[in-house]
Amino acid sequence: MAQSKSFSGRDMGIDLGTANTLVYVRGKGVVLNEPSVVAVNADDGSVLSVGSEAKETIGRTPSNIVAVRPLRDGVIADFEIAERMLRHFIKKVMAGRRFTRPRVVVCVPSGITGVERRAVIEAASQAGARAVHLVEEPMAAAIGAGLPVSEPTGCMVVDIGGGTTEVAVISLGGIVTARSVRTAGDAMDAAIMSYVKKEYSLAIGERTAEEIKMTIGSAAPTGYWSAAGLSALAQQLEKSGDVEGAGGDPEETQGLKPPERITIRGRDQVSGLPKTLTLTADEIRHALSEPVDAIVMAVRQSLDETPPELSGDIMDRGIVLTGGGALLRGLDVRLSKELDIPVLVADDPLDCVAVGTGRCVEDFAALRTVLDAQPRLLAGRRL
Repeated sequence: MAQSKSFSGRDMGIDLGTANTLVYVRGKGVVLNEPSVVAVNADDGSVLSVGSEAKETIGRTPSNIVAVRPLRDGVIADFEIAERMLRHFIKKVMAGRRFTRPRVVVCVPSGITGVERRAVIEAASQAGARAVHLVEEPMAAAIGAGLPVSEPTGCMVVDIGGGTTEVAVISLGGIVTARSVRTAGDAMDAAIMSYVKKEYSLAIGERTAEEIKMTIGSAAPTGYWSAAGLSALAQQLEKSGDVEGAGGDPEETQGLKPPERITIRGRDQVSGLPKTLTLTADEIRHALSEPVDAIVMAVRQSLDETPPELSGDIMDRGIVLTGGGALLRGLDVRLSKELDIPVLVADDPLDCVAVGTGRCVEDFAALRTVLDAQPRLLAGRRL
């Protein structure tokens, strides 16, 4: 009996995300949440650090050290580095258990191609998994958000991650219609960097752009900080002091409007010297308009392809937002106004996919039908 319990405890679910990788261990829950970044020595190819330590080096490395993000747009871009990163995370989670090869469930974008699918399976296998199963991200997000995916009723989930936005309508344990858009958190960061560079000739890094987005970014000129938004903001700003202007204790500011201005530092492209700049929430909302419009359009097109009966269910139940992008202030308000449908943010949007993947591990037999995602035709029409 003890051996059976030990064996089952080795199985794990992995949310292999563009921005962060989360690992769920059977019987323990989410035990690891680290950035999908690897610091590599360019001279000999050795791995210097992985995860949080590697993310701290982004934009601050000497010429012989490169901070690599092995996943782009939700899929593996650098196979060797992705395999090393997975091996490191699995070894970290399985510390103290030698010669164990876990059964692994990995979530992948709904628009994954056959080649990308094989790359994920091979990377996880070489990282130490004895068996690899795939589950589509929107399905995992819906399961993690507590939606009744097995019932004959329509559920719509929008998972906004780092590299992709996954939109899907789910019924009877399957995806009825889905759309995968390569516009998400990374595209928002790039839009902020581009705006600041174009309007003020100021060069800023990815980390600064991300912190600007989290501090004063918004999709609509209304909305207040949610408890999840405040918590995520506090954790992010606690790790870095690059951005000023957030201030305040999350518990004291809960329910209040977030700051309307932020002070950042960057490099002036005209003089080449460091420079300080103050940005307003209206400017950042304007900078984010293009990626936000792309997300709204993807949801609109998915609704257009949804059968009428399921459309009625979605009108009653509403659309559920998951992923880190769901924390963008006012995004639910913007979608609800554009589509005239109730839009809700999941209770724990950052962990929904990981929790859903973990539930596939916990109830492997019951949820077996949602595993082993196959390539879809929509992969050819990714936006």
